[in-house]
Formats: sequence, structure tokens, C-alpha cells
Amino acid sequence: MTRRPPATTPGAGALAALFAGLPAGYRATALALRDAIRAVAPDLRESIKWNNPFWTGRADVFCLQCYSDHVNLGVMQGAELARRFPRIEGTGRSMRHLKVASVAEARSPEVVRVLRAAVDHDRRGAGAKPAGKAPRRRSTGPAG
Repeated sequence: MTRRPPATTPGAGALAALFAGLPAGYRATALALRDAIRAVAPDLRESIKWNNPFWTGRADVFCLQCYSDHVNLGVMQGAELARRFPRIEGTGRSMRHLKVASVAEARSPEVVRVLRAAVDHDRRGAGAKPAGKAPRRRSTGPAG
């Protein structure tokens, strides 16, 4: 079976440049996370949002945020997965993150399990914001 390349947005060159421009201290960790995401879900679309790499399925699924001593794997619906995966950190209403400090950690079975759970969650449509019309505003009283 031939593996097809991951789906990307027209900015694939910009994404490659973003990774190439990362400081060497965490470039390898970020690239290992990208490779792990691609291995788990080659159909996710890659893009750049807010100067960070993002992966999108039905909705945004992952992003990477680089810091001086680690890379955060942002899990967009991480709040719904946090009970199953205690290493998921944060207090956001939906987005949470996993701190990844090395290439070995990025390739660990634990990180792969989080990636698979988040992708499965997205494919089920759980937590995804439905496309369509904005909700109608309720009237707060008589106009007048």
C-alpha cells in the first residue's frame, strides 16, 4: 500500500519555512511531533494560524507552540480528554496542552495515544463547532 502525503493547505512552503526557522533547541522535537501527527492522521490539513502550525480535520485538532525548553502540543478539545490522559495540562474551557521536552517523548506511546484519541474525537464530530448560521439573539424586552 502506498502512503499518500498528508493533506496540506496552499501554504505548505510557508509551513516548511516555519519549521526550518525554529531554533535548533526545539526544532527536532517540533518535527518529531509533526511526524507523529502525520503518522496517526495523514488526512489532517496542515496550516499556519497565529504563526503556529495547526492540523485540522472537521475542526482544528492540534497546534504546536514552541517555548525555550519544550514544545506544547495544543489539543483543541483537550478538556474533554484530560480525565483519560492526566498529562494533559491547562485550564481552558476546551483547549489544553501536553508539554513535550524531547524527540523521545514526542515519539512515546503516551503521546501517540493522546494523538489518536484527539483524532477519534474530531472524526466523531464531538466538540466541533457546527458550520452554519449564527444563533438568533433573544429579545430582552419590548422595543421602544
